[in-house]
Amino acid sequence: MLVIDIFRLATRMFRTNRSRTLLTILGISVGIGAILFLVSLGYGLQELILNKITTSEALLSLDVTTGDVATLQLDDESAKKIKSIPGVEKISPLISLQAQISLDNISSELAANFVKRDYFQLDGTLLKKGEFFSDNISDVNKIIITSSALKLFALNEDEAFNEAIAFTFFTEKDSGGEDIVRDFVVPEKEYKIIGIIEEESSNYVYLPFANSEELEEVKFSKIKVKVDREENLDITREAIIEQGFLVSALSDIIEQANQIFKIVQIILACFGIVALAVSAIGMFNTMTIALLERTQEIGIMKALGATSLDIWNMFLAESVVIGFMGGLGGIILGLLGGRIFNYAINILAGALGGEKIDLFYTPFWFIFLIISFSTFVGFITGFYPAQRAAKINVLEALRYK
Repeated sequence: MLVIDIFRLATRMFRTNRSRTLLTILGISVGIGAILFLVSLGYGLQELILNKITTSEALLSLDVTTGDVATLQLDDESAKKIKSIPGVEKISPLISLQAQISLDNISSELAANFVKRDYFQLDGTLLKKGEFFSDNISDVNKIIITSSALKLFALNEDEAFNEAIAFTFFTEKDSGGEDIVRDFVVPEKEYKIIGIIEEESSNYVYLPFANSEELEEVKFSKIKVKVDREENLDITREAIIEQGFLVSALSDIIEQANQIFKIVQIILACFGIVALAVSAIGMFNTMTIALLERTQEIGIMKALGATSLDIWNMFLAESVVIGFMGGLGGIILGLLGGRIFNYAINILAGALGGEKIDLFYTPFWFIFLIISFSTFVGFITGFYPAQRAAKINVLEALRYK
């Protein structure tokens, strides 16, 4: 029997038993759609959270600190040694001091971080409003502040860009004995906010690195190290650790987060598989009923010369077509359900003053996988009925009523 003939016979159920076939396909579609909906939700949450905390350059960066080792120092000399390590593309130091910030008649203490422009890229810093400062001398009096620090001065985010701010920087240095000498520096110039970072728990500001030149010799609090490619990440880390420094990487946190999200996606997929299992049972029932209804027809076909393999192929093709159509329907239901759910969430977020987000993300490969999976379910579900149909005795089939 030709393939086209098998396909024509396998698709007869859309004409002879239309309602039952469509309900069976709908059952498979619901199961596949549930899997696609839940797994896409897991991927969407993963993309949403990871994009909020990192950038591509940040994933290739290392944080170098001295830890609790008092004898180690991060200074220009150690920065040059780190820069000379093969695989290191660039470095960007950070100096962190306690500072007092004054606005009108209000003063408060917070952390003042002196950085260069490329530090933000290596750190994965994202702005809620405004822009980053550059390393040009014209931007030396511009700062970036957290939204939490703004609340100390009862400022809203729109008012903050027009205010003039004064600083007092507190420095510490070793006197040569056991005592630490504390001093302070009051710059003559005033600063203006040009960017705001979304941060509700920490109070700090970023200032251009050139401002640190007004202070006495201050050691680096941290150095950001960017490697040229991912393969050099561990090699560079080991080389820096050999120099005695403490090294951490944002990629470690991302990897742990990805592992957690994989577990979440598996759990969500299991809920969808339960629905698919129920649908598969319904599909098996449909194929078994089709076998009983067409027993006499099978006997006639065998009497006219159809082989057991032809009968087997016909029933299996029918089951595979139902599985494939169920997969297509499931993709439509899953994507449409995700769009509707996301739209409803964004309407609610807009009403409550929140920002719009996209909770669903469906990789193309997963769509291909899910439709292949539904087709495979159709194959497995129809295998036993096809086996039974192929083994039917011709004489018994002709007498069957």
